[in-house]
Amino acid sequence: MDIIRILLAIVLPPVGVFLQVGLGLQFWLNILLTLCGYLPGIIHAIWVILRK
Repeated sequence: MDIIRILLAIVLPPVGVFLQVGLGLQFWLNILLTLCGYLPGIIHAIWVILRK
């Protein structure tokens, strides 16, 4: 399942984070990072997915 989350995190970073942690702080932080720049959103999403 992590492979699917990582692929989703590359395409749509907030979706990958949402599938991992739900509507928590990490999700909103990822939306902010994705709006500031697509690459920071991807890095954060992959970090959140691989951390757990």
